[in-house]
Amino acid sequence: MAKNYYEELGVSRDASADEIKKAYRKLARKYHPDISKEADAEAKMQAINVAYDTLSDSSKKAEYDQMLDHPQGFSNFGQGNQSGFDGSQFYRQSSGEGADFSGFEDLFGRFGSGFGGGQQRSQRQQRSYRGEDQHASIQVDLDIAYHGSTQQITLQIPTYNVYGEPEVQRKTLEVKIPKGMKVGQQIRLNGQGQSGINGGANGDLYIEIQYKDTDRIRVEGADVYQTIDVSPWEAALGQSIEVNTPAGQLKVNLPKNAKNGQQLRLKEKGIPNKTAGHLYLIINIVLPPAHSEQEQQAYQQFAEAFATFKPRAS
Repeated sequence: MAKNYYEELGVSRDASADEIKKAYRKLARKYHPDISKEADAEAKMQAINVAYDTLSDSSKKAEYDQMLDHPQGFSNFGQGNQSGFDGSQFYRQSSGEGADFSGFEDLFGRFGSGFGGGQQRSQRQQRSYRGEDQHASIQVDLDIAYHGSTQQITLQIPTYNVYGEPEVQRKTLEVKIPKGMKVGQQIRLNGQGQSGINGGANGDLYIEIQYKDTDRIRVEGADVYQTIDVSPWEAALGQSIEVNTPAGQLKVNLPKNAKNGQQLRLKEKGIPNKTAGHLYLIINIVLPPAHSEQEQQAYQQFAEAFATFKPRAS
């Protein structure tokens, strides 16, 4: 029994347009006569071209589905065609003598090479398709967000080869990363995606930017969070300190009696996007060790000065 168009492409009748397109492209890579080693490649390519030409067009697909649902009454139509359906929905007997064959011309126009017509079949076999877009993600140093950079990167991208087989494609590209890119933003590289079919244009490659987190710095969107160490007296007295940040060396005035974990916002010192992010400094109070006798005495004097302080008071 001849396959219908859905069976030809290996998809179900409720397949989405995207699923139909992916199925066609996979089969085209496998059976294209220029590269295929299959004995029936040319005939198979013709069949899947016809199937895709119909199922990729919403109006043709709707008509075809009607024909599949109403096969009765036209079983002798199209003897020898490859479609696997009879087309009774589009042919009617005339009220006069014999049959009105105008419906056949409409049918040939709708489904082209599926019902003969060498010129149309040749044209469809040469039809080109744009390659699919591909996506990748890379991690770069946060410094690039503030200054930009041109980097050579090597990507391993899952794809299909010309025989329709899955493989991992290795690409080495020179990528210009502009400053100010937020986490998750993408760079588009024209023509670096999946190769086109039958001379069609290549797809594009979209590279998503992620920044490397460290134990001191993390990025959320365009905002940067950095943990800074301060001494107890700097925190208590609200002293001015110098801090090395992704935005450069900055002078920061601590508030008096600053607390551990407290955040200081430096406006628009985050990633310099069109809408600049903020830099949040997270205070980490570090206690110096008391190794020498002098250091221990200093802690003793400190304890006496704060005799009323009860850290474990309920």
